[in-house]
Amino acid sequence: MGKFNSFEEINSWQKARIFNKRIYQITENLNFKKDNYFVRQIRRASISISSNIAEGFERNTDKEFIYFLYVSKASAGEVRSQLYLAFDLEYITKQEFEELLESVSEISRLLSGFIKYLNPKS
Repeated sequence: MGKFNSFEEINSWQKARIFNKRIYQITENLNFKKDNYFVRQIRRASISISSNIAEGFERNTDKEFIYFLYVSKASAGEVRSQLYLAFDLEYITKQEFEELLESVSEISRLLSGFIKYLNPKS
């Protein structure tokens, strides 16, 4: 479990929390408002990133934690793919796309590093 006392101390969770808020703000714009299914999907995938970090941490075993970190990383990939669609549909600007893509990519890199730290065999 590393040196953390709570999941709130984990950098990738902290960044995912900020990212979640940004996704909620972005999906409130008029372009997204007309596509309720897509809004729900990208929000769910975004929330899954931070939620799986928290759930895995609370399992209290490195093996389960690593599994949930992989799930979280997969959700980050899902969000990245959805961001491309949002940009292609002109729901977000190029600047918003680039900022969000960089944020979720950073979270994914942090998760990869954390997985390697917890499981050097991976």
